[in-house]
Amino acid sequence: MRPDMTRAPSRPIVVGISGASGAALGVRTLEILRDLGIETHLVMSRSAQVTLAQETDRSLADVRALASRFHNIDNVGAAIASGSFRTAGMIVAPCSIRTLSEIATGVTSTLLTRAADVVLKERRRLVLMVRETPLHLGHIRSMAAVTEMGAIVMPPVPAFYARPQSVAEMIDHTVARALDLFDIDAGLAKRWTGVARAARPPFAPAEQ
Repeated sequence: MRPDMTRAPSRPIVVGISGASGAALGVRTLEILRDLGIETHLVMSRSAQVTLAQETDRSLADVRALASRFHNIDNVGAAIASGSFRTAGMIVAPCSIRTLSEIATGVTSTLLTRAADVVLKERRRLVLMVRETPLHLGHIRSMAAVTEMGAIVMPPVPAFYARPQSVAEMIDHTVARALDLFDIDAGLAKRWTGVARAARPPFAPAEQ
């Protein structure tokens, strides 16, 4: 049985927002977790702040206010930089290729990638919403590497079977499916229940 919204994990979740396109994914993740009463620790790259201004009407202060705790990207002494600080895991939404590559190699240069490295070494859940297309072999190898290390690569691919009517609906469904991986049911994902019976055959019979 999946937990409902009243059985949210007691441990906090780290939310990383990198500079890839899709800043709204990270913002919506913070909003949903806040509404569920789940403690969040936010860390954003400098590029993420640029993307946020380009793609949304949110200010950095607005986004920081959504998190329970905000950590500066250079603060390698933050709680989330240590495995002794217990969390339910981390989601990077969106995850840039640079961020993915640092995590894949273990050569971390910021608090964002250090926090992800900590999650992996402590065998906690790490979800990377990688935003890039098309992909070259180096990207694919980095995805394979982090998967072998225990992370989950989850590109934010829209679910068209849900027949979304807006970008906001696509974001909600995508973030909700990512939170499913932490066993958190946000109540926003349209669940697949099987192929609906068509009212009529999809193809008319060929004329004789």
